[in-house]
Amino acid sequence: MTTVSLSKKELLALDHQALEANLIQISLELLRHKHRLVTAESCTGGMVAAACTDLAGASDWFDRGFVTYSDVAKTDMLSVPAALIAQHGAVSEAVARAMADGALNHSAAHVSLAVTGVAGPGGGSDAKPVGTVWFAWCVAGETHSEMQHFAGDRTAIRASAVRYALQRLLGFLVG
Repeated sequence: MTTVSLSKKELLALDHQALEANLIQISLELLRHKHRLVTAESCTGGMVAAACTDLAGASDWFDRGFVTYSDVAKTDMLSVPAALIAQHGAVSEAVARAMADGALNHSAAHVSLAVTGVAGPGGGSDAKPVGTVWFAWCVAGETHSEMQHFAGDRTAIRASAVRYALQRLLGFLVG
């Protein structure tokens, strides 16, 4: 038996290829339905929007991306109620869902994706440890939300969140 180990650069290239394949499928689904995507991001800081716009032709299906890192930005740009953030915290299902809904309401898109989480290395708690990320997607008039815990450093957590957000979006689009 032969064991092959890939360098970090080779692993990143494979990750990029898989991400690009997902984005191509997402774009085809959005175009098929004549829909546009909007993103609302906190812990990923625009990385989902950047991944989308790395794909040539994204202007045909990508409307815009909101980077709402602070609580004030979530309220100002997405109309997430400050009371909701105070009650549940920025990293919560309620806020992720409000971000996804707010992104749709403040754009010309039909589909939204929202991400909020604790990427670390600080900021975690017993209730919401580093690696906790809440996601929400609005597809076909229905809002879906999920929470994941990712391992690794800040870079790994953010990259995992981007991949997961887009992979699940594809699932909702074709499902």
